[in-house]
Amino acid sequence: MATAIKPTTEMSTDEREARKLLASCYRVFDMMGWSEMIYNHITLKVPGEDDAFLINPYGLHFSEVCASNLVKINSEGETLDGSLYPVNKAGFVQHSMFHKELPDMHCIIHTHTTETMAVSALEGGLQPVNFYACNFIGQIAYHDFEGVTVREEEGPRLAAALGDKRILMLKNHGPVVLGRTLPEAFITYWALQRACEIQLATLSMGKPITVPQDVIDVHQRDLSQVQLPGGPGAPDFAAMVRLVDKIDTSWRD
Repeated sequence: MATAIKPTTEMSTDEREARKLLASCYRVFDMMGWSEMIYNHITLKVPGEDDAFLINPYGLHFSEVCASNLVKINSEGETLDGSLYPVNKAGFVQHSMFHKELPDMHCIIHTHTTETMAVSALEGGLQPVNFYACNFIGQIAYHDFEGVTVREEEGPRLAAALGDKRILMLKNHGPVVLGRTLPEAFITYWALQRACEIQLATLSMGKPITVPQDVIDVHQRDLSQVQLPGGPGAPDFAAMVRLVDKIDTSWRD
């Protein structure tokens, strides 16, 4: 069962709903096998507050995260909700910089899955060799590995590397996916994860078939025709939460 520690401060209805949304996302990631011990991070801005976002409590597994034990912090690393849990500095330094510099990016995901880390360590990174990879060609930025991301002075280089993209592959490390909403970040991450899984499987068998750029252009142009109403990723994420609820509903606590 999740370890719930109730915040000591009052919260708005919007914050309460944001907590539930983010907690459900952690459980979805765990269900999908995308958790990594007590590490990695998904953050979400608190609606209506200029400098506040929610992050997982350092020391808990993704399967233990619930609405009440998420930690509310600001870009200076100050805890805003009286939480007794610490925050992983590697998550805070990276995510706080992006939230501050890109205020329209409300959700940020960073993971260490085998497949995304492997592609981040591959010369050429993600390659146009499968359906999902074609979603992202020309839309991924790369940043050279500088060690664990705990130094604030790396922040400007991370921002410069990202540029106008919304996926940053940290070479030899793993992806950072940014989204205007949590469902948008989720579906982007899901498709990236699938692209990496399939690339690894394909390269293990021999020389892949590369999709030409003109076909990639048509593919990316036409993707909007298969989206359902509700915004990018909304129906997909809702379906995954329904699956999580069949396993454990304690994320709502």
